[in-house]
Amino acid sequence: MAPSGGHAPYAGTRTPRVEDLRLLTGTGTYVDDVVRPGMLHAHFVRSPLPRARILGIDTSEALQLDGVHAVFVAEDLNPGVHEQWYTLDGRDAPDTPRPPLAEGEVRFAGDPVAMVVAVDRYVAEDAAELVLVDYEPLPPVVDYAAALGSLESVHAAYPDNLAGQLGGRPMSDLDPVFANAPHVVSQTIHQQAHGPVPMETRGIVAEWTAAGGEMAIWAATQSPHEVRAFCARLLGIDEHRVRVVMRDTGGGFGQKVLPQREDMCVLLAATKLPAALKWIEDRQEHLLAAGQARHEHGEARMAFDGDGRILAATLDHVQDAGAYPTPSPVQSGIAVGMLFPGPYRIPEGTFSSRFVFSNTSGRVAYRGPWQYESMAREVLLDTAARQLGLDPVELRRRNMLSADDLPTANCNGMPYDHMSPRETFEQALTMLDYDAFRKEQARARETGRYLGVGTCTYVEPTAGATPFHATEGATIRIEPSGKVNVYVAGGSCGNSLETTVVQLTADALGVAVEDVSTVQGDTAVTPYGAGTGGSRSGSMTAGAIAKTAGVLRERILAIAAHRLEVPVEDVEFNRGRATAKGGDAVLTLAEIADLAYYQVHALPPGASAGLEASGRYHTPHLMIWANATHVCTCEVDLVTGEVTLLRYIVSEDCGPMINPSVVEGQIFGGTVQGIGGALYEHLAYDDEGNPVATTFMDYLLPTATEVPVIEVGHVETPSPGPGGYKGVGEGGAIGSAPAVVNAVADALAPLGVRVDRLPLTPARIVQLVEQAQGVTAR
Repeated sequence: MAPSGGHAPYAGTRTPRVEDLRLLTGTGTYVDDVVRPGMLHAHFVRSPLPRARILGIDTSEALQLDGVHAVFVAEDLNPGVHEQWYTLDGRDAPDTPRPPLAEGEVRFAGDPVAMVVAVDRYVAEDAAELVLVDYEPLPPVVDYAAALGSLESVHAAYPDNLAGQLGGRPMSDLDPVFANAPHVVSQTIHQQAHGPVPMETRGIVAEWTAAGGEMAIWAATQSPHEVRAFCARLLGIDEHRVRVVMRDTGGGFGQKVLPQREDMCVLLAATKLPAALKWIEDRQEHLLAAGQARHEHGEARMAFDGDGRILAATLDHVQDAGAYPTPSPVQSGIAVGMLFPGPYRIPEGTFSSRFVFSNTSGRVAYRGPWQYESMAREVLLDTAARQLGLDPVELRRRNMLSADDLPTANCNGMPYDHMSPRETFEQALTMLDYDAFRKEQARARETGRYLGVGTCTYVEPTAGATPFHATEGATIRIEPSGKVNVYVAGGSCGNSLETTVVQLTADALGVAVEDVSTVQGDTAVTPYGAGTGGSRSGSMTAGAIAKTAGVLRERILAIAAHRLEVPVEDVEFNRGRATAKGGDAVLTLAEIADLAYYQVHALPPGASAGLEASGRYHTPHLMIWANATHVCTCEVDLVTGEVTLLRYIVSEDCGPMINPSVVEGQIFGGTVQGIGGALYEHLAYDDEGNPVATTFMDYLLPTATEVPVIEVGHVETPSPGPGGYKGVGEGGAIGSAPAVVNAVADALAPLGVRVDRLPLTPARIVQLVEQAQGVTAR
């Protein structure tokens, strides 16, 4: 909603981030900055074994240590649980048993067994070493791929280790298509476990006031209102007696959408303590127990006609759920199969997905949790192109949807509209000058250098109308001074919601952006919202602000018209100043606010006092589609296995951009995470279930040294939602890893190398090259 009066809107401009001054000067407030009177500190005793029976726990020596306040075990905390379900899943959804502390059996190395509470973290850590736990080791189920046939069960209630399954039409329905197709290509692709790894680890402070039965919580979260709802259910107290404050959160990426078991322990223990309780996870704990993602594999198949057009596609998909997945892997996992057709014309297709327990850390949401669909599809397309004797770009051109082909539905029934896959594809190839690169590649191979190029084009559902995500609220208050505060639920954790909300509000009201501030992340004052997740914030907050500001703007114009003694339609309101057409009189927003608050007698008949309004937007759209193409070029050293990324290009269609700098920042961050997933990151376990990557010495992340400049192009196809905006938060992490994998595979294609397992570390690349060359493995 653009303001009247002609000033250029703020939306679409590179307005500087309003949070930067605070964050870049080190004055942000993270959970670990919160200090409460007499505050106590928690540390967990964690299982060193991946699976074992707990025979006994001796806390006596730990309790004798000076400064220790309490040591809680399962029998102390677990009976206090009233309900423990997530709004995202719903009360009646089947879910994994989720005890706060391990009860009877530990199920992964890092499983919390006891919680020590002490005067500070140091004493708590010392005391944890004095807690003696008697374990009876049990055979662990480490390999999720073999878990379905294992005689051992991660959870007794799931003797076959199957957490759940779902699928489309039977695979056998497509047997005739595959049997009669001129070309059939299949490939099984294994993706390794890796995690969100935000800069700020998990953390929470809980303060219980027994007299009022009230809980105050400071949390590192993406969804403060969900933390409040979960706490109320957990403790069996009224929701309005829980207040959650989220100030600054140093990254979430899906991992911080929902409270996990350690959060439950802190909340339960706080009700038994005389002061606030703080738990801050250290990095080793984080890599051990905060959760893993992306660990899955699948057999992808495509049938082609003689001209390289896709006739059918199937995906047989298996995903590691770990021991305690959060949320239910089945609900989030359905998107993998449903989106597998991607941006291509595929007349027929189906999928099957199975979600399997293992004695490893639980699966968590991670930026584009369905990303595997793009990995499987895009790697398979490159393999198919080589088998069909086509360039991978040409094969895609014969099959890719363009904006002119929409609306349509993919073969699984997902309705596509308002996007432009072919257009982003062609823009990205033009930015690279694809033909020139192929010539450069050919010259390089003549000199023994192996260059490669890879692409990934994907479609992404954003701002979906699931019950959890379908509405968002906003409250806008114009203060008596004329300054504006906009209250939204928040969940801002690096995605610049503070800045974009201010821009949207300034435009919707017609005021200067410097006169607008925002309050987020405090459930006591902000309207209910689902928080950050599902690439929903841009579209949903735009809807909530437009709806709320529209009410206020009408009130402002009515007051101004009454004061200026002109019809409402003759009032122009721009940058906080009301004027009448053809007149010289000026009425500032401060003067209008003064009338609304302090001179109620001077208001128009029937006008409400004050300038404050609340509104709620409900999306009528099942989903809003974004799309993009990633193109990567690289060089591979056959001797060392090192991959050097040469150029990285993204053509993104997220509709009109509220703030291009924010959009590009989101693309950059997600892209780097995908690069890490393709080449470096691995939450690895040995065959006995022991984690072997619990520090940044072993868990490798990409740095500025490894990542090239990311070049971004934009295609703008407005969505049917508010402002035409779409989500952009997750896309970079979806498209980047497949593009990098395809680039490496393309570089090694002359050797006959076929990539089917990640990450593509130097050691793995050397192994692949040696296998292709017939060299005996070292």
